[in-house]
Amino acid sequence: MGTMPEGRLLFSMSLPMMISMLVQAMYNVVDSIFVSRIGENALTAVSLAFPLQTLLIAIGAGTGVGVNSLLSKSLGEKDYEKANKTAMNGIFLFAISYVISALIGIFAVRPFYASQIKDAPIEIMDMGIRYLTIVMVASFGLYAQFIFERLLQATGRTFFSMVSQMAGAIINIILDPILIFGYFGLPRMGVAGAAVATVIGQIVGGLIALVYNVKKNDDITLSVRGFRPDGHIIATIYKVGFPSIIMQSIGSVMTYGMNLILVGLSSTAAAVFGVYFKLQSFFFMPVFGLNNGIIPIVAFNYGAKKKHRMIRTIKWGMLIAFCFLLTGFVVFETLPGQLLLMFDASENMLGIGTQALRIIAFHFLIAWFCIVAGSVFQAVGNGMYSLYVSVARQLVVLLPAAYILAKIGGLDLIWWSFPIAELMSCLISAICLILTYRRVIKPLPDEV
Repeated sequence: MGTMPEGRLLFSMSLPMMISMLVQAMYNVVDSIFVSRIGENALTAVSLAFPLQTLLIAIGAGTGVGVNSLLSKSLGEKDYEKANKTAMNGIFLFAISYVISALIGIFAVRPFYASQIKDAPIEIMDMGIRYLTIVMVASFGLYAQFIFERLLQATGRTFFSMVSQMAGAIINIILDPILIFGYFGLPRMGVAGAAVATVIGQIVGGLIALVYNVKKNDDITLSVRGFRPDGHIIATIYKVGFPSIIMQSIGSVMTYGMNLILVGLSSTAAAVFGVYFKLQSFFFMPVFGLNNGIIPIVAFNYGAKKKHRMIRTIKWGMLIAFCFLLTGFVVFETLPGQLLLMFDASENMLGIGTQALRIIAFHFLIAWFCIVAGSVFQAVGNGMYSLYVSVARQLVVLLPAAYILAKIGGLDLIWWSFPIAELMSCLISAICLILTYRRVIKPLPDEV
């Protein structure tokens, strides 16, 4: 990671993760397509589960960012003992996270749905509770995927990470129709079948990633013998990772708030919002996969004090991210109706969704910069900057703008809150990136 040309290195490290993220995005879309065949209420029920599912991902991804950054930095400094301790403490933190998530799944799912659904059909609440309870209580597979795939990514073994992610997603896709509709003699499970397919895929992906770490990852040694939680390492992991957890948890709060606003206008609008998140993942998930390549490269070269390699990696990342999201913008602007029809959209859903997708898509033209800037902040240990950007975008601007626009113009205006919030996010990201360059990157010595 300290010698290969930056473009080729970023390509070799990111491509497997980008491919696996595309497969994950395809799973997200296919999963919702199958659920939509049950009915629009089923699609709405699954869409309303998104805030708590986002919370699970926030905990896993945020902790993974902290583990990834510290582990890559330790390897860059050739401190292999610290790298091993980081890996084991990361596994410990993910185990604790699962216990908390399972308790939330047991005790909080029903009141969570009740808080969002008032005049909507009771069928939405019943289906949603069944779906989300399974996802939360069996989330150990999700957390296993996060930690063991992050260990592979941090040590440059992104191909194995890709294989584990793809295996889990493909199994998920295969099981979806079988369990939802009851093929091959199995009972028809409906939305509960979608949840069971999801957790089985996650468990398989996590097990495969674990095996690869034990058999193929020579940079770290995983052993529970003599393990004790290390307060300093845990604190360092969360110094970088906790802002990311909060940042993505804020996304959960934003989604919850948007659901409340949208359900008050139309339950179909909430379904459209859920469909948007599935569709945009085709373009955003590969960029997040790109980020998973940027972070260890920048962190490694930061530890090795190679300034120009850091800068060139960032530039390559921004160029690739821009190309992906520009493509997304063009697709959303030109094919919104065709995208919605994949989800068996009614005339009402088409009317609401076509306008929504075209308006929201404008924020794609800005988001690429904010995403890559966030990866830079995390790689150099300035995760708080990412937190500032996320709070400003989703809580300070997006939700209040959505509420105000809904009051003024209803569904005709509410979708403009996304481009408005992204403009604010871009401004703050640019300021924080300039500060990071001046305070962290520029003072590093020029490598020979």
